[in-house]
Amino acid sequence: MRGALLLALVVAAPPALSQTPQFADLSNTMPEHHYSGGWEYFVGGGVAAFDCSDNGLPDLFLAGGDGPALLLRNHGDMVFAPQDTGLQGVTGAYPLDIDGDGVLDLFVLRVGPNVVLRGLGECQFEDATEALGIDAGTGWSTAFSAWWEAGADRPSMFVGNYVDRDDPTGPFFACDDNQLLRPDGTGWISAAFGPGFCPLSALAARDARGRMTLRLSNDRHYYVRGGYEQMWDIADARFLGAEDGWPDLMLWGMGIASRDITGNGLADVYLTSMADQMLQLAQPDGTYSTAPFSMGHTAHRPYMGDDGRPSTGWHAQWGDVNNNTRADLFIAKGNVDQMPDLAMADPNNLLLNGADGTFSEAAHLAGLADFARSRGAALVDLDSDGRLDLVVINRRAPARVYRNVTDGVGNWLAVALRQSGPNRFGIGARVTVGTQTATQWQDITLGGGHAGGQLVPLHFGLGNATQADVHVRWPDGRETRHQIRDANQTVTLRPD
Repeated sequence: MRGALLLALVVAAPPALSQTPQFADLSNTMPEHHYSGGWEYFVGGGVAAFDCSDNGLPDLFLAGGDGPALLLRNHGDMVFAPQDTGLQGVTGAYPLDIDGDGVLDLFVLRVGPNVVLRGLGECQFEDATEALGIDAGTGWSTAFSAWWEAGADRPSMFVGNYVDRDDPTGPFFACDDNQLLRPDGTGWISAAFGPGFCPLSALAARDARGRMTLRLSNDRHYYVRGGYEQMWDIADARFLGAEDGWPDLMLWGMGIASRDITGNGLADVYLTSMADQMLQLAQPDGTYSTAPFSMGHTAHRPYMGDDGRPSTGWHAQWGDVNNNTRADLFIAKGNVDQMPDLAMADPNNLLLNGADGTFSEAAHLAGLADFARSRGAALVDLDSDGRLDLVVINRRAPARVYRNVTDGVGNWLAVALRQSGPNRFGIGARVTVGTQTATQWQDITLGGGHAGGQLVPLHFGLGNATQADVHVRWPDGRETRHQIRDANQTVTLRPD
């Protein structure tokens, strides 16, 4: 795929791009917010990023644990107004248009019954769980993903549940059943989905075979043995096994981040865990191989301080923080609580993707080396200046907001999709952006991360390029091509 959409442009000698990003900590300008609570809130703590005010800027929904969840309305220039949600017991949230009206809703994960907040516009919501015919469940929900099946007028949704709190033999070997919600009639049919191995992240996306697959990253701490990472073929409705080239893989799985970083047209997958983080490289034969240690991706111990014990990774997200056409990687870190075999002073990571395909640590140089117990995060352009900013949720410590103030970054393009019908935001589409020096692509998916997701325009760093060709493969298979003559803007593309 690489090089398929190159533009034949004549340009002047390109200026040098900044290699080390810089972030300004603006947390003291924000309302103080903690993710708090007892053992049921050791996990979770996600943030959802989406535009609920329709002003072209991402608003933020922050899980609060046993404290209140918080909605931050984005007024521009990194000014946010707090809005009470009236919700507690929240572990995370994911934005999506559940009812197909073109206004984003929120699926809110909780300890106890989940809540679907229907968007009414201007960041106003109503609890529509019962009205939409959605089984709220009663579990300890920690993972979510959604997708549109062919011909469906509403999304299918997966809810991952952690330990069964009602199991008297627990918590070990007591992972709860997960939940699959599929549209039927005017509501959704709810079915138990198992076996459950305590998922902390889920992502429905095309796998290395090019098929839609639901990937579950499960926490070995509670399934202990007999469980493993899971891949479920959506069309065939079955779990993959050794006959599919999918070996049993056991992790202390926390988060999932997906992006093609090798340029072979297949999505590679980063999995956070306790101890080594794992990068799985998608292979042309439809399988995955573990990336070599020499790539510098493992982030297995703190890179500063004197705590040499293994790290604990949570939310992970790819994003080009200096717009040089290569996706970098942010990892939120932090001890579960007081686990003695793991690092307590465990700063977050920012791994820069080098031209040679290896990664180098830059969080301490960029101003992101926070030692709080981090959980969820969002790497997202909050001020529409084309530079990815950062929000991090911390357990029993204030959330952090960082503005990307890097000088000398490359050009950029942000791409949003809109179409008629129920899947208005084009979930499942693939967007490919080509310039004379690089071709990149991203899929629009709902899920992944740790307990929080985003539905915002896809961000592409363009380097020195000032124009780009954009190819969209829409969820129904249609393909459109668009020539963008001016970089440094957000474009909304439609199939007709």
